[in-house]
Amino acid sequence: MDLWLGILAQAEPVGEAPPPFDPADFIWQNVSGLGLIEALTFIAFGVVCLFYGWRVFKILAVICFALVGMIIGVWIDQRLVHAQVPIWLPTIFALMSGFFAVPFLRWGVSVLGAGAGGVLTAGAWIGLGLPDVYIWAGALIGLVAGGLMSFIVFKSAVMLFTTLGGSGLMMMGFLAIMQRYSEAGHLEAMTREQRWFLPAFFLVPMVIGMIIQNKFIKGSQDWSV
Repeated sequence: MDLWLGILAQAEPVGEAPPPFDPADFIWQNVSGLGLIEALTFIAFGVVCLFYGWRVFKILAVICFALVGMIIGVWIDQRLVHAQVPIWLPTIFALMSGFFAVPFLRWGVSVLGAGAGGVLTAGAWIGLGLPDVYIWAGALIGLVAGGLMSFIVFKSAVMLFTTLGGSGLMMMGFLAIMQRYSEAGHLEAMTREQRWFLPAFFLVPMVIGMIIQNKFIKGSQDWSV
């Protein structure tokens, strides 16, 4: 037994563990690739989703699930299939996901609302400077709370995922423009030093959008789920 333990202890690992996911790196990788036209387009669509997403939440939900299907198709193609035409599998998965999302739209929107709740509390966890290793705990709290809210009060799911998407698009556009006209690397360095900046930058508009959407929904006589 001791011999086997010694062999295992001396054995080299097969492969290096993947680096931990860093939200700031993900955001800046995407921001740095946006041009001025793309940034302005993101801002325009983000504003519409942030304040009026409740009007078009059905098509937004179908698009979200189609994008998830496309990501799954890309992953399968890269890891398992290695097709000669890599666009076909993601396209098929995207169409299938969007098609099957329609009859289960209410459940799908509730799942999206739960996911938005998880993102909300994970961002708050980062902004408060809590340990990154336990960020999953903060996300899990929001996932459960957002799921309960979404399945009990359906309009909360609509507001959660539409305001999250709208705030994300709008703020990504603003960051791209701000980075474009600021000193090289200054804005990115500031956001890495001030951990609260990026979460507040994305979550404050989301909360404002939820408040405004709630007022719009209450004042609309013809809106229904």
